[in-house]
Amino acid sequence: MGVDAGVTGKSACATQTCMIAAALLHPDVSPKVVDRFRASGVEIRIQDDLEDSSKLTVALIFGGDGTVHRHLAQLHQHKIPVLVVPTGSGNDFAKAMGIRSVEIALRAWQQFCADQKNVKEIDLGVIRGGSNETLFCCVAGVGMDADANARANRMSPWLKSRGGYVLAALQALIAFKPAEMKITAEGREIRQTAFFIAVGNALSYGGGMKVTPQATLDDGLLDICLVSKMNKLKLLCWVPTIFFGQHLRLKEVEYFQARQIAIEAERKLDIYADGDFAGQTPVEIRLIQRGLRVIVPT
Repeated sequence: MGVDAGVTGKSACATQTCMIAAALLHPDVSPKVVDRFRASGVEIRIQDDLEDSSKLTVALIFGGDGTVHRHLAQLHQHKIPVLVVPTGSGNDFAKAMGIRSVEIALRAWQQFCADQKNVKEIDLGVIRGGSNETLFCCVAGVGMDADANARANRMSPWLKSRGGYVLAALQALIAFKPAEMKITAEGREIRQTAFFIAVGNALSYGGGMKVTPQATLDDGLLDICLVSKMNKLKLLCWVPTIFFGQHLRLKEVEYFQARQIAIEAERKLDIYADGDFAGQTPVEIRLIQRGLRVIVPT
């Protein structure tokens, strides 16, 4: 595990409580981005993970949704607050918390270092397939949108951050064959031939696509968007409206909330969560209420 034990000065331990922070960086993010946060007088160590967290007070993640996703299990386990600095291609999770830029993240960090009062507890989603469990913070998707995620992940970071997700969605729309799905939630059973089902803890994914536009991070509920089979040309025309949440107006779209949902399909379908592969159907998805502590702007 790589460690950079940089300290800005005596002020790091001059306060009543000496804080030590771990900085977790996406591989494409330069360590120089951490320098602006060192000015708050807290010892910041650049680390690969949170395996050795016994002395840590807080974590900073420099990256996008995928980077957050990869550290969720340890963040949940150790219960230390995390600040997400949006330096990835999508940054939907950071935006859901009101952190739309590095500057906003820096102000939230400075406030945390001053009084540690801007910490909020939010929900986490958890996907269970067989004996495997995967945590997610934003959206999990099965079907066409999982195919789109896989395609987007093969793109360069430059393209992904400049409309790559939309391009991937259009490619997936052409290639994907709708599947018979069975959804069980809150004692209700739905059987539909569908393009995809998205299960949201946050309202958007893919760089602002508001697939579950009514979702909030701390309401104790998952938001489910089921897009049934329709003419592909019709769906093609409606893809851009997902950025505004207007796809809910389609009669082929069913939208509801639940605390837990089970998804089966006529064939094995991939599931992606926060942009990463998270298994195949059948799966169960539920919430862990107040499962993550996050630093937010005020």
